[in-house]
Amino acid sequence: MDEAFPIRLDNPRVWRAYLGGRLLDRLHGRTEGKDDHFPEEWIMSVTAANNADRAAGADGLSRIEENGQTLRALLESDPQRWLGKSRADPGVLVKLIDSSERLGVQVHPDKATARRLFHSEYGKTECWHILDTRRINGEEPCVYLGFRPGITREKWKGLFECQDIRGMLDALHRFPVQPGDTILVEGGTPHAIGAGCFLIEIQEPTDYTIRTERVTPSGFHVADSMCHQGIGFDSMFDVFHYRGMTRGKVRGRCFTDAAQILETGSGSVSSLIGYDRTPCFALEEIRVSGKLKLPAVPSFYGLYVLEGRGAVRTDRRQAVLEKTAQFFVPAGAPGLEIEAAENQPLRVMRFLGPKEGPR
Repeated sequence: MDEAFPIRLDNPRVWRAYLGGRLLDRLHGRTEGKDDHFPEEWIMSVTAANNADRAAGADGLSRIEENGQTLRALLESDPQRWLGKSRADPGVLVKLIDSSERLGVQVHPDKATARRLFHSEYGKTECWHILDTRRINGEEPCVYLGFRPGITREKWKGLFECQDIRGMLDALHRFPVQPGDTILVEGGTPHAIGAGCFLIEIQEPTDYTIRTERVTPSGFHVADSMCHQGIGFDSMFDVFHYRGMTRGKVRGRCFTDAAQILETGSGSVSSLIGYDRTPCFALEEIRVSGKLKLPAVPSFYGLYVLEGRGAVRTDRRQAVLEKTAQFFVPAGAPGLEIEAAENQPLRVMRFLGPKEGPR
C-alpha cells in the first residue's frame, strides 16, 4: 500500500430506522432508485453502526477497494504511519444522508457527557451541508434545531413519556433549508432532519444517538436500546442541553457561511466548516474545471467526488476521479494535482479530522 498516494475505498450503505436513499441511488447512476432502510452511505469510516437487532461488527466500516481490508484494520496496524505522529485514530466520520421521511427527534452527547455516560473520548458534534432537496408529499425540506426558551428537563421528559410528537417538534425551532446551507450541530443540541434533505454530514466518530420518538413517522417501532443507547431512560435526559434560545440565536450559532481559501483560473477551494467554528473537524469543497494543485497538509484527509470526471496525480502515480469515488489520503502525502476531464468539471469534498488528536 502506497503511503504517499490516495487509497480508494468502497461505498458502504448503512441500515437506519428511517427511510430514504433514492437520491443516493441516483448519485450512483441507478435511475430506478428506491427509498428503504439504507438511506446513508458512510465515508472514510472506522466506526461500526450501532443498530439494535442487527448483527454487530462491520456494518458501516469502509473497506479498501484494492484488497477488501477494512480501513480500520489498516490504520490500527500503524496509526502514526497512516494518520500522523499525534493521532491514535482518525477522530472523524463522514456520511451521505438522504431522508424521505423526517428523522426522529434526537440528540448526541458532547465530549464531557460522552466521557461520563459512554466512557468515550468522542461525543457526536456534527455538521450538515445540504447538497439537494426534494418535496415529499408537498412538505418543504427543513431541519429542527435547538430548544425554544422555557423547555426544562421535566417538560421534555413529560413530552417523551406521553409521546407527544407534536409537542416535541413545537419545542424546537424549525428552519427551511436549501442546497448550499451548512449547519453546525453541537453535542447536546436537540435536532431532527426533515423529509427531503440530501446532505453530507461530518461528525465525531461515534454512533451515540438518543431518540425520543418510540415510533418513526413511517411506523417503525424503535427498540428501547435505540432510544437510550444502553444508559437507561432516566440518564438519556442528561444528554440534552436545556439551553433555550431564540430563533435568531440558534441561526447565528448553527448556520455558517462558506469562505474561499484558494482560487485560480481553473479551480477553487472553499471552507464550509473550519477549525474557527469547531476543533472537531473541517469540511471543504473543491471545484475544478481545468487543473488545480492541492497543497499538502500535515494530516491525513479524505476525498469524495460528487460530480464530474478526471484524475488525481502526484509525480509518481495517478488515479481516476469519477462520481462517487472516495479516497483516504495518508498523512505525509505530497500535494496533489487534480485535473478535470474536458467538459466534465469536478466537484470534490475534502474532509479533515480534529484540529488536535485525542488526549
